[in-house]
Amino acid sequence: MIQTALKVIFGSKFERDIKKIAPLVDLINSLEPEYKKLSDYDLSQKTVQFKERIARGETLEMILPEAFAAVRETSLRKMKMRHFDVQLMGGIALHNGNIAEMKTGEGKTLTSTLAIYLNALEGKGVHVVTVNEYLARRDAEWMSPIYNALGMSVGSIYSQMPYEEKRAAYLADITYGTNNEYGFDYLRDNMVEHRSLKVQRGHNFAIVDEVDSVLIDEARTPLIISGPSEQDVSLYIKVNRVIPQLQNKIDFEIDEKARTVLMTEVGVSKAEKLLAVSNLYDPANIDLVHHIHQALKAHNLFARDVDYVVQSGEVVIVDEFTGRLMAGRRYSDGLHQAIEAKEKVEVKQENQTLASITFQNYFRMYKKLGGMTGTADTEAVEFKKIYNLDVIVIPANKKMIRLDRADKIYRTQKEKFEAIASDVKERYTKGQPVLVGTVSIENSEKIAKMLALKGVPHSVLNAKYHDKEAEIIKDAGQKAHVTIATNMAGRGTDIVLGDEVKELGGLYIIGSERHESRRIDNQLRGRSGRQGDPGESRFYLSLEDDLMRIFGSDRIAPIMQRLGMEEGEAIEHKMVTNAIERAQKRVEGHNFEVRKHLLEYDDVMNKQRKYIYSIRDEILEKDDIHEIIIEFIEDHVSEKINEYLPEKKTSEWNIEELKKWLEHSFTITSFLNGKDLSNESVDSMHRIILKLIEEKLKERKEKIGENNFKILEKIISLQVIDQKWKDHLNTNDQIREGVWAMGYAQKDPLVEYRFQSFDMFEGMVSLVKEDIIMYIFRAQVQGMIEEHMPEPKEIIGNAIHQDVKSYGVSVGNFQPASFNPNALQGAKGNSQNRETSKAAVHTSGGGSHRKSSRRKK
Repeated sequence: MIQTALKVIFGSKFERDIKKIAPLVDLINSLEPEYKKLSDYDLSQKTVQFKERIARGETLEMILPEAFAAVRETSLRKMKMRHFDVQLMGGIALHNGNIAEMKTGEGKTLTSTLAIYLNALEGKGVHVVTVNEYLARRDAEWMSPIYNALGMSVGSIYSQMPYEEKRAAYLADITYGTNNEYGFDYLRDNMVEHRSLKVQRGHNFAIVDEVDSVLIDEARTPLIISGPSEQDVSLYIKVNRVIPQLQNKIDFEIDEKARTVLMTEVGVSKAEKLLAVSNLYDPANIDLVHHIHQALKAHNLFARDVDYVVQSGEVVIVDEFTGRLMAGRRYSDGLHQAIEAKEKVEVKQENQTLASITFQNYFRMYKKLGGMTGTADTEAVEFKKIYNLDVIVIPANKKMIRLDRADKIYRTQKEKFEAIASDVKERYTKGQPVLVGTVSIENSEKIAKMLALKGVPHSVLNAKYHDKEAEIIKDAGQKAHVTIATNMAGRGTDIVLGDEVKELGGLYIIGSERHESRRIDNQLRGRSGRQGDPGESRFYLSLEDDLMRIFGSDRIAPIMQRLGMEEGEAIEHKMVTNAIERAQKRVEGHNFEVRKHLLEYDDVMNKQRKYIYSIRDEILEKDDIHEIIIEFIEDHVSEKINEYLPEKKTSEWNIEELKKWLEHSFTITSFLNGKDLSNESVDSMHRIILKLIEEKLKERKEKIGENNFKILEKIISLQVIDQKWKDHLNTNDQIREGVWAMGYAQKDPLVEYRFQSFDMFEGMVSLVKEDIIMYIFRAQVQGMIEEHMPEPKEIIGNAIHQDVKSYGVSVGNFQPASFNPNALQGAKGNSQNRETSKAAVHTSGGGSHRKSSRRKK
């Protein structure tokens, strides 16, 4: 009642949002006659004038009406497309750092040009984020006539892109790319060893297209750059031979809701016999238990042509939200290897983490963030909580007249697919175009076979035929055309109706199954009924569908039995639709908790990551880092003096250990020399030690040469930081995997993780300073070290989140030894071109130096 009363007094949120925006739209419209009179040259000069006004102190908000008017007029001249008033509203919402929810076909790509141009005027770069590389290139090329006419440069980034081209794309006023590539470029930038090798230039403003897909669906897994470990993979093959001998509900139990498989006591005993071990849960067999659990998941929860495909002897993941193949992406924690063993293809080594970040923490780095989608309102709470983004619902330019039919539900999948095939045949005969949406490659091919038997010509669009996507979508709205597509047809595509099709009822959408997210269903429906076109949609379901079986069939099956339904009959009732939506809401709530949980853990790492990257950046940016080294020395000395010379406890002073430390870290052997310490204080000892170190440092610099020493400090600092950070990430992963057991001790695993991780991090930072100092004082340099500009380096793998291929840099253990000035060599790999030149530090025995690894995709 209170909400209703407030709505009557203040209006709905939608009404309030539009009321705020409307006056600006009127102002932009009032400028149109003036801008129509401008020549093309005068219109292009508006950009110069706007930049001058910004330099004089005007804000973007003050310039917005004129900037939007300039973009609208330029678009009309160059693209023959004039922004509708609702698109101006969307542009204002984006500029204000909100999500603009606009229905399919309302022209989101054109809408974004308004906010993109306005924010690019600051000269700090604008990033436009798309869900795949095809759309990034398409949108950059498609909209570039507008930007170019206004004097703005445009670039697009993609995986496998040469370093020089990618850096140039980032230096453009406007850059298009995918969320994965932006995130991985950020991580790679924090692994380079020369500032010129960074490609990004900060995080000013980003507009995320299909924002719910990027910031919600794909935010369940972090971005990870990893390198190969030394682990033997033969255990995966050994365990895989055992799994087919274990039986469901006897030896193990499957929890489909939680996506886990748990062994029973009977199963444990059987596995012990099959694997010839006396106690599977002996601490020595921890790895074996882990392998069994992953193998059980691989065999029972992950299906070929649903979750992955096998191509050219490799297991390639199928993205559950888009249906696209995710080349280079690997399941983490040994699951990918377990699937490889199951499919009897080459089992590749596990990887160890070199760098990682969640999408949430990456996109929260931008000073301002906006987004566009046709389906955001269902996730408005999460957008606000995680990203502080409000959802602004933009009205449609033309009224939507699509007919959304009630769901039809059958007892079995066989009955459901027969009904779908019959419905498609009927529409095809009528001449109406049909788009059938499926949730898996397997189902798309099953329906295709049934249609072939009924003599219905059709096109199939799934991950196996993604190279034909543009051609298939172009024809999908033509008369009597039938298209079967996985979810990949639901994003960034615009199906235009052919001649006569409107009279036949427009595009007919058939959903062959409900997705766990309502948004995915809405996106499929949204392919039809664009810009006031007629259209129709219906979902066909069965009690055997995953969503129904896991979450809803227990309520609906008894009703169907009471009705005495015969084979082939369906029920069509609002109650069914409501039950399904409740099931979807439960799944969405669970997935939100998964994302929130991931973020809570990554927030711990994020503080540490920011600290390490800030030190690294400072070292990269400065030509001379001697002041930083002096700070490290002072911190390290203070720490050791506190350890060896406790205040007001002279009797507990450990002079022998202090002398060993000075010799080990600074090669100082002259400390004390029989000096009486009875009158010395901790402060005086501190001064004596710092003076000795200062003298030794001066001596080292004179011996090596000032320029040599300057370069040496930088090279060693970066190498040590990278090595220690990599080790810290790996240990941190182990802590995170282990803290779940704290729940049994009535402790919060997250709290325990925070304590353990930060304790470990403090120790790591201390070791970083200690090792940097030690190598600087012990490295032996012959000849001149030339300031070397490394060649751009290829980073292994098309790095995709979850678990990714190697970065291509093997970071070895450092030993205090001789330094080879000529060994500023680069590592080879294959993906993103970048060189992280690593100076080789040799052991005193002349042993092996740091090597870099190369793995083929």
